[in-house]
Amino acid sequence: MVFDYTNGLQDAANMLSTLVASRATTPVQASLLVSAFTFLGPVLGGTAVADTIGNFVSLKDIENVASLIVIISGLIGAISWNLLTWWLGLPASTSQALVGGLVGAVVIGVGPSYVVWGFQEMSSGIVTGVTKILLALLISPIVGFVCGWGLHRSTLILLRTARPSINRYLRGSQWVTTAALAFAYGTNDAQKGMGIIAMLLVLGGINAEFYVPFWVVLASASAITLGTLASGWRIVRTLGFGIYKVRPVHALDTQLTSAAVIIGASVFGAPVSTTQVVSTAIMGVGASERPKAVRWATAREIFASWVITIPGSALVSVFVYQSIQLSLAAFAMIG
Repeated sequence: MVFDYTNGLQDAANMLSTLVASRATTPVQASLLVSAFTFLGPVLGGTAVADTIGNFVSLKDIENVASLIVIISGLIGAISWNLLTWWLGLPASTSQALVGGLVGAVVIGVGPSYVVWGFQEMSSGIVTGVTKILLALLISPIVGFVCGWGLHRSTLILLRTARPSINRYLRGSQWVTTAALAFAYGTNDAQKGMGIIAMLLVLGGINAEFYVPFWVVLASASAITLGTLASGWRIVRTLGFGIYKVRPVHALDTQLTSAAVIIGASVFGAPVSTTQVVSTAIMGVGASERPKAVRWATAREIFASWVITIPGSALVSVFVYQSIQLSLAAFAMIG
């Protein structure tokens, strides 16, 4: 639940940034709109992504308490990384933080064989486990950039004779496209928390098999929505004003591109990073119009934060796991 909250706190900026930067709504209106559709996303969006997240580590053969300590360590690693990057105003990937945190804790706690890497299955044409997650995280930003570039070029051709008054309609249309993006975000990102909770219910012996109860859907939807309401305004400044000068047409194309990519990924159960998709969509939109006006230095900083997120969150989770083990050993000696 805490991870879901920090997920919303970190990723709210991805949906708010272009909407606020283009002055389509006030910050309060944007937060309420995004929060409402973020909640609806996981409630109506199925559990395909949750199934992927809940099965990329396999701890069924591990004693209950030991397996739960591993998962708790991984989650604390991901949460810590989310809070750190939010505080620094860096639009890092919560998906990468979750993968890094859990993989780091599992490897140090019970060994790498308990991670479903998916490398052997891939040779047979089956994409699963960590391989599926990493491929989704790698491909989705590229798709976001290319689609953003292509959509904006098409939009410029369609609007080449339009008058400035068209901006009023473009701003109004953003209510719809932002709602679609928030729904897509909720569908994909909230399911990551749902998948972890469903895994914990199996490991704790509460459920005999992996499935996502409806109360888990509501709990995850509520937690991520509360995080979204709290908002990450530091990151709004980075995405909304730090990459490209966003006007209504740029915001609309970015939102359309991002929503389409994320919804498409959710259908296939592929967990993607909203941060990566929105960031690269803005870059693609800007590059299609004026490549020199894109602040590539800011883009490099964002890419650097992505590169270090998985190893960074993994190291934090390793530290947390070792600290828990030391604490348990100390209590055992006292007892």
